[in-house]
Amino acid sequence: MLSRVADSLYWMSRYLERAENTVRQLDVTMSLMLDPGGTSAETRWKRLAASLGKATDLDWNGDMDAMARILVFDNLNPASVTFCVNGARENARQVREEISSEQWQRLNRLFHQMHSPHAQSQFSANINDSLTAVIDGIHLFKGVSDTTMIHGQGWQFIRLGRYLERAYATATMLEVYQPFLFNKDEGENYGYQYLELVGLLRCCTSFEAYCQVYTADVTADRILEFLLLNRDFPHAIRYCVDGIRHAIESVQRTGGRRPPDELTAVIGRLHAMLGYSTINEILADDAAGFLHLIREQCMRIHELIYRYYVHYSIQSALAS
Repeated sequence: MLSRVADSLYWMSRYLERAENTVRQLDVTMSLMLDPGGTSAETRWKRLAASLGKATDLDWNGDMDAMARILVFDNLNPASVTFCVNGARENARQVREEISSEQWQRLNRLFHQMHSPHAQSQFSANINDSLTAVIDGIHLFKGVSDTTMIHGQGWQFIRLGRYLERAYATATMLEVYQPFLFNKDEGENYGYQYLELVGLLRCCTSFEAYCQVYTADVTADRILEFLLLNRDFPHAIRYCVDGIRHAIESVQRTGGRRPPDELTAVIGRLHAMLGYSTINEILADDAAGFLHLIREQCMRIHELIYRYYVHYSIQSALAS
């Protein structure tokens, strides 16, 4: 597979995953703001901006609807949903021959949905429905991708982008939530803390899945364990790292370049961290540091993917 094709499929997937993450976190944050107790709207908004990677030009101005509109429709803001959908569509357009007609139709429909002349007025009339429609469009694209595309190298790069973006986003969100939730004394303002914890689970579409494992006993340490170490839930970081490792191995099996030792080592180290650590060890040591290390390892994996699969030299290609 040409490196430019792998790059476009990888970023198409990352942009859509990023858009979905932004929509989910915005939806949950706006729901939490309906409860004035516990913390201020400005604090919640700042936490949202930090969870999205310290997004720029999102300073709180007191108007939640206006801020939400910026985060959804601002074409020039890298954190906005529209910016991400634009990026996904442009990358898909560059490799139109590599994706199915159904994939292109779904993504094109989502693009025109975001750029409709009535999109912002419909958003103002019913924010929740508008956000749900975006997530539905992204989910339809993912489903169509899995059912209409050959599961070869291109599909593996789509999976690679999805899981790497998801692992990084979840680790970032958990790190941001640390001072708000995980360092509070037990019993302190429990009603507020419970609401925030449920909101955190909803940001990862994981409330029902969490309850199947732990019942409705929602605690910060169990949430951290679930979203970090669960091997069966698609938004858990361990699951995502498993997906990254399997995607890289599959690229090799389907005729791609052999994963370099450096990339294999970084992925293996991260996989071992999550596979052999217990939640008690993480909490007893430094949970925030553990999450930050995951983020650093995800960025390192991205750099190595680019070095060896996108921006690699002719000499290294011939040697592989």
